[in-house]
Amino acid sequence: MIVTTVASIADLSPGAHACMTFTDPEERLDLMAAYVHMGLISGVKVLCLTEALPPDRLKHELAQREVPVTEPLKTGQLTIGTTDEAWMAQGGSPTAKSMLEMLAAQVTQAVGDGYPGLRVSADMLWATRPLAAIDQLLTFENSLTTLLENGRLTVICHYDRDQFDPVTLDRAVEAHPVSVAAAAYHDDALLRVCRQYSPPGIRLAGEIDADHADALAQALTEAIRLDHNVFLNLRGLRFIDLANASTIVRAALSLPADRHLLVVCDERIKSTLALVGASEAAQLRVQVANGQP
Repeated sequence: MIVTTVASIADLSPGAHACMTFTDPEERLDLMAAYVHMGLISGVKVLCLTEALPPDRLKHELAQREVPVTEPLKTGQLTIGTTDEAWMAQGGSPTAKSMLEMLAAQVTQAVGDGYPGLRVSADMLWATRPLAAIDQLLTFENSLTTLLENGRLTVICHYDRDQFDPVTLDRAVEAHPVSVAAAAYHDDALLRVCRQYSPPGIRLAGEIDADHADALAQALTEAIRLDHNVFLNLRGLRFIDLANASTIVRAALSLPADRHLLVVCDERIKSTLALVGASEAAQLRVQVANGQP
């Protein structure tokens, strides 16, 4: 099967069967938030099956990413449940047949409730459990096409690259017609710079020095062009040199007075930004992660 990679969650059409592989949990949550939010806006029913995070924690993470979860949860448009409650409702490991039957029933219920369709976000981490049947997982992925033909069901499956063995991961990805990934400006063992979907902006993870200055400059230039206010997520950044810190301050200074650049980072990164004049840039706002500015 030829796998098409889409640059944006917004490019997913009804009836899509997409695979999201990831190593950064924050990046996965961003993409999931965009997927869920767009489903709610379009008026379809949304079902989130979670394994890595408890439902209450996932609800919090979606809300933190500006997904309006409270009212949809009350009305039933949004459901957040565990994979145990869905795939394993009958006890033991799920089978491809039971998973397909569950999704078919969910689509029927959604349509019966007046929704035009169902959008499913499925964390596939359950398949790494010791007694999980990998062959059933792959049979499910390869058999899902029959439920997608009328466009009422859209599914995105999440695979953590650090949890699945390479052979299983490759076979799972091949079973999906579409692959979803964040737009990356740079990605190697030291640093990842990518587009963040919700809130719109840029995420840096790892360490950035002079050798990677072009990636940061490119990302900031595009964000300034695309976004009114620029959001720079540095929660996952362990080190930034003075030159790249200066690039951030200069980018903020280039903004007109009615726009700003918000940086979220830890105390060390904040201190580095302070050394290159962050306090002198009125358009720059620095917020310590999980803390106050």
